[in-house]
Amino acid sequence: MNDNHSQSELNYKARWIVPMLRAAVKEHPVVVLTGARQVGKSTLLQRESPFSLWQYSSLDDFEILDLTQKDPQSIWAGSDNIILDEVQKCTNLLNAVKIAVDSHKGKYHFLLSGSANLILMKKVSESLAGRAVYFTLYPMTVGELSESPPPDTLKLLFEGKFNIFKSKKPSNANPYDLMWKGFMPALISYSSPAPVLRWWDGYISTYLERDLRQLSQIESLADFRRLMIALALRCGQMLNQTEVARDIGISQPTIHRYLNLLETTCLIERLPAFFVNRTKRLIKSPKIMFVDSGLASFLSGHYESESLASSREAGGIFESMIYLHLKSLSQQLTPNPRIYYWRTVTGKEVDFVIEWGQKLLALEVKLSDKPKYSDVENLKLFLHEYPETAAGILLHTGNEIKVMHKKIIAIPWTLLN
Repeated sequence: MNDNHSQSELNYKARWIVPMLRAAVKEHPVVVLTGARQVGKSTLLQRESPFSLWQYSSLDDFEILDLTQKDPQSIWAGSDNIILDEVQKCTNLLNAVKIAVDSHKGKYHFLLSGSANLILMKKVSESLAGRAVYFTLYPMTVGELSESPPPDTLKLLFEGKFNIFKSKKPSNANPYDLMWKGFMPALISYSSPAPVLRWWDGYISTYLERDLRQLSQIESLADFRRLMIALALRCGQMLNQTEVARDIGISQPTIHRYLNLLETTCLIERLPAFFVNRTKRLIKSPKIMFVDSGLASFLSGHYESESLASSREAGGIFESMIYLHLKSLSQQLTPNPRIYYWRTVTGKEVDFVIEWGQKLLALEVKLSDKPKYSDVENLKLFLHEYPETAAGILLHTGNEIKVMHKKIIAIPWTLLN
């Protein structure tokens, strides 16, 4: 499976991250674009200007990969604007990039792309320290799928502007269908379950048998797959490595290493806990979020959206879908806001806290189409604890926009876009 081919039969849909990439390549000698396999990195780079005019080389090409060992500078001979794709396959290449950038100030512009988060790879971050800026391309959002322009929703919410939602019309999309199918570009054209299931099955096989073997020594692919399933069943929940290790019979050090690999390959992210030393008794373990809800649904054994809708995993997988959209929205702000969750030891929890400088937003997520005042109790508690919070948002699956408190509004989740 190859990003170059992922949208070959489909109409290309513009990605919200493109304006940020265009600005970054003008200002920095090295720009790094990472993201899970098949999110559309190569397609973007080959379709969007100015990148479509740059010299493109992929380390998926064995000849190019061989050259990286023998004479890396020859790969970009005669070009000043260079895209190197799948760079995680030969991180030694980055020393040559570093030398080229340092030896010819202002001459070269590199865009490095790959299906591993290079900032998590110690060797890479050391090679490019002070030279590179990093971006992540996530699976598509509902807004991108409908070809809406990049929104400034978070910026306006940080300014406390609730009225931005009054002119918006919520989508009637079935949330279960969306979270079950997922948001990978290659899935856009599929309208029935069978090709979606075949696609995810092939995706996981390719990931296990190809990507992982290239990045790391895995003692047992079967164990690794069991871990992926165990995490999918805990999607949106706090991570207890001891419990996971016990349940699937793998040692804790191995669990730790496998988790790092899943995060490095952009399939999961660990959502950290938010705490400022005002309330001492707070939970500090991270939550597990799958970057694409469709992968979590498939691994959890839900082979149709109706199965997911009636499952106990549905709430956590819905949170994961919201997380994807919040991550994409956060890229519209510079610097990107940080996203957390908040939970006290007594079990009071706010699903997402977004921090941007000195500003905070709090979001509660309910897989329900009828927002209730009882749903915002924890948001009110958070607002009391952190009065500087600009707004509390209750995201739900219905169509109603409802002010719940002087700083809390309930909105359909699709209005984020």
